[in-house]
Amino acid sequence: MVYISSSSAATKKFGFDLARKILRLGPGRRARVLALTGDLGSGKTTLVQGFFRGLGLRRRATSPTFILMRRAALGRGKFRNVFHLDAYRLRKLSELQVLELEPVMLNSKNIVLIEWADRIKGALPRLKASSVLWVRRSPGQQENQRVIGLRNTKKYEYTKHSA
Repeated sequence: MVYISSSSAATKKFGFDLARKILRLGPGRRARVLALTGDLGSGKTTLVQGFFRGLGLRRRATSPTFILMRRAALGRGKFRNVFHLDAYRLRKLSELQVLELEPVMLNSKNIVLIEWADRIKGALPRLKASSVLWVRRSPGQQENQRVIGLRNTKKYEYTKHSA
């Protein structure tokens, strides 16, 4: 599926709507994982900001580039935590070991957002990430336009719309 965004507000709205759909879908057998890819400045963090709002979080999402991962509690509901990981600085898959991601991925009450997920793609099966939605951000035909492509490794129910 492909979506077109022409502004950061539209990208945030797309993230908001995506979070709402995942909340309605509820937990699976393991964590719900969104693997975000795209060039520097393509709007990955902007999408995450909208996603956080859609989850009901009031804190501003900032990319955890230097600390690698942040956790935010979701309180009461079907999901308990959202983890935001930025793999930009990772050079080797072995660097993921310090984060101890496997228990995070095994917990069905977690949502995991991974920026620069293409850098750790080979580790996702080992981390038991069975249900991964790949979100690819790329430039559109116009200057401020972005294309958001969705591809999933498990069945999710998403409807098409422009953001």
